Amino acid sequence: MEIESGEVSRMKILNFGSLNLDYVYQVEHFVQPGETLSALSQCVNCGGKGLNQSVALAKAGAKVYHAGCIGTGGERLARELSESGVDISCLVTVEDIQGNAMIQVDRRGENCILLFGGSNRAITPAMVKRVISRFEQGDYLVLQNEVSCIPEMVAEAKERGMKVVLNPSPFEFSLLNLDFDAISWLLVNEVEAEQISGQKDPDAAWQLLHERYPVLSMVVTLGKEGAVCYTPENKVRQEAYPSSAVDTTAAGDTFTGYFLTTLSQGMELQECMRRASMAASISVSRAGAAASIPKRQEVEEALA
Repeated sequence: MEIESGEVSRMKILNFGSLNLDYVYQVEHFVQPGETLSALSQCVNCGGKGLNQSVALAKAGAKVYHAGCIGTGGERLARELSESGVDISCLVTVEDIQGNAMIQVDRRGENCILLFGGSNRAITPAMVKRVISRFEQGDYLVLQNEVSCIPEMVAEAKERGMKVVLNPSPFEFSLLNLDFDAISWLLVNEVEAEQISGQKDPDAAWQLLHERYPVLSMVVTLGKEGAVCYTPENKVRQEAYPSSAVDTTAAGDTFTGYFLTTLSQGMELQECMRRASMAASISVSRAGAAASIPKRQEVEEALA
């Protein structure tokens, strides 16, 4: 049953995620091996998949806590989270250089990204245990693969009875060693779905994963082809909303934030997919990462 639009979820969402300074370069085309290319423009934005998803969760209306490490030069990242409505009481400051990314954005709005982990790799098992002890059964834990101690996070969340949501990006085969029986939701693009399952077709990927992990649910984003959601009981397809792409950097993170917020608020899967898809389509029409994520009211007005 769908909740009223103004109702706030009682469940807490903990995002144990990355925080990056994004050095963004507008280019005619992506740099090729051996090529030196002059950028058309350059700017520094707040980003990281973790930060982007926390901002999207907050703008969508969730009660979200961000846990992670602020390194040297990263103070503006904490401000960005707080000003977006994210609880930052789980952040810690470390002496490592702030995690960062070099992002090329071409004329079509496509991007390629080079990551440097820095402070995002300073998370320790002791920090994981301390932070997750603040949460309860039924709360959500959101994870990406840009930080250290992912296995420890999954294990601690399982012990607490939390619902673990994994966005395995950037994908590494070491992720296949995680306890997938402890994961409630897998949010992937079509490339990641194939990397995890060995199956190119999303339906085949789901069938294989469902047989191995019967309680797992999965969302596969398909770019301009929309997205598809699989649960043990249901399959929901959502077409993409048309948009003039300026920058696709935060599209997947925006989708994730809106999908999880509406899911935690008890909305039907089709409505979760609808809102997430509209939010993502709005985000790609704007430059930047966190700055491109729309507020809930914008999404609702666009869908009205």
